[in-house]
Amino acid sequence: MAADGNGAYSLRRAGTITDNCDFRRAYARGKVYTNPALVTYVRKNRAGICRVGITASKKIGNAVQRNRARRVIRAAFLALPENVRGHYDIVFVARTRTVRTKSTELIPVIRKHLRSAGVFADGT
Repeated sequence: MAADGNGAYSLRRAGTITDNCDFRRAYARGKVYTNPALVTYVRKNRAGICRVGITASKKIGNAVQRNRARRVIRAAFLALPENVRGHYDIVFVARTRTVRTKSTELIPVIRKHLRSAGVFADGT
């Protein structure tokens, strides 16, 4: 992963979280930010890169609905032009309202959560 001139990483180049232990660590020790459509966990890591994980439990609905929720979250996340400062694990958890939400409606929610966590390089 290449850093830009400010030492920040592009959100598009973020790694992915795949191991259950990494998800559990984010749930247990990460800061949580909630919204009716999305829950975000943010935790510093030692991996040297920013990593992103997206989950949707069976409470969301059937496989089609869970996949749509993950797809909407991923599209909203990739639409953000800002840069990530430092090394973070970011876990997005879909809620039942996520299935009926468009990615354009989730962009301000994700931006607000990540700004509150101090993840963006611009400091805003």
